[in-house]
Amino acid sequence: MDPAQEEPATDRPVLYERAGPVARVTLNRPRVLNAMDLRMHTELGAVWDEVERDDRVRLVVLTGAGDRAFSVGQDLAERARLDREGAPPTTFGSRGQPGAPRLTDRFSLTKPVLARVRGHALGGGFELVLACDLVIAADSAVFALPEATLGLVPGAGGAFRLARQIPLKAAMGYLLTGRRMTAAEALAFGLVNEVVPDDRLDECVERWTADLLRCAPLSQRALKEAVLRSLDLPLERAFTTHYHWEQVRRASEDAREGPRAFAEKRPPVWRGR
Repeated sequence: MDPAQEEPATDRPVLYERAGPVARVTLNRPRVLNAMDLRMHTELGAVWDEVERDDRVRLVVLTGAGDRAFSVGQDLAERARLDREGAPPTTFGSRGQPGAPRLTDRFSLTKPVLARVRGHALGGGFELVLACDLVIAADSAVFALPEATLGLVPGAGGAFRLARQIPLKAAMGYLLTGRRMTAAEALAFGLVNEVVPDDRLDECVERWTADLLRCAPLSQRALKEAVLRSLDLPLERAFTTHYHWEQVRRASEDAREGPRAFAEKRPPVWRGR
């Protein structure tokens, strides 16, 4: 499947559009607040494969259709049906599931992913947000991991990422109670990069997108790989670890183009290879 070659269809659970170097991925089940069913996961898996394969794509904007929700997470009606049919219960990670590895445990994705969040981001929706590199939220955004209230666990990384991204006691408070977090609270915790009024959300996303596109794509790949791989390493070991994309960047024309463009007082022209 090449999502970029397909015309968006309103009955598709995932819409994919590439405009120049920017890929836009939309969770497209607004009637059920963009709840994620197995079909959506399958199509998302193909989209992430395409994003990584297509050298024209430099970054991804991930959002949900409609004004009410980014995504409310797992389609619980489908889950209840699968339980009745004897399907095994879910647990941590997406191994063996449709669309695996999903974004939440696709640790090899090298291109920046920016979440555009409006309305509810609950359960797996919040877990998608936590897996993104940048998050721009509208005032209306609400975040929560309510799995404990449903006899479930946030198996798409929420239990792990939230405890790494905010103080432990705060994370446990949200995880063990399912309490909701406002956009302002998420900003205070550093979970989002910026919060703006709903009617300025797209303007803010475009501003961040423009800033991302001004930078060298190989530098961004090298930084994303090095930062994420070194989070749990001792500092001394982080300096000596081999990072594939840093070796690519270091040997690239772009590594020389930046200083040359600065000296020549002109904008750099990135080749990305």
